[in-house]
Amino acid sequence: MSGATELADRAGDRDPRVGLRAVAALRRLLEQLEAVQVRNARNQGWSWQEIANELGVSRQAVHKKHGRH
Repeated sequence: MSGATELADRAGDRDPRVGLRAVAALRRLLEQLEAVQVRNARNQGWSWQEIANELGVSRQAVHKKHGRH
């Protein structure tokens, strides 16, 4: 997790190029982590609604994003 910590530090850099690159990398990491946890929840029998509740989005949004996998 030190990589994520380093990215978070860089996201606050005064140089916009460094900060924006870090933000983009954090966004990619977050998407990957979300996909892993949604897959984990589905494998454990969670409904799309339960997952959506935890993510703070609609059931339709989470299903549209992750349902095709």
